[in-house]
Amino acid sequence: MSVNVYSTQSCPYCTLVKNYLRDKKVTYNDYDVGRDKRRADEMVRKSGQMGVPVVDINGRIIIGFNKPEIDKALAR
Repeated sequence: MSVNVYSTQSCPYCTLVKNYLRDKKVTYNDYDVGRDKRRADEMVRKSGQMGVPVVDINGRIIIGFNKPEIDKALAR
């Protein structure tokens, strides 16, 4: 399973997403789009969004801290 979180350090919802994944014992890559322009461009290309968090679970893009959608994507 591939899980990527596009986040910034000052985003409270990003912290919620990462804590939620950690609590579920899900390993993920955390990309700080505030510091990494290449990852920021990748996030916008994938999601069409400038806002964070954006979660990519096996290619399924989830905008924001959306627990039901995260759970559905993890269950696949």
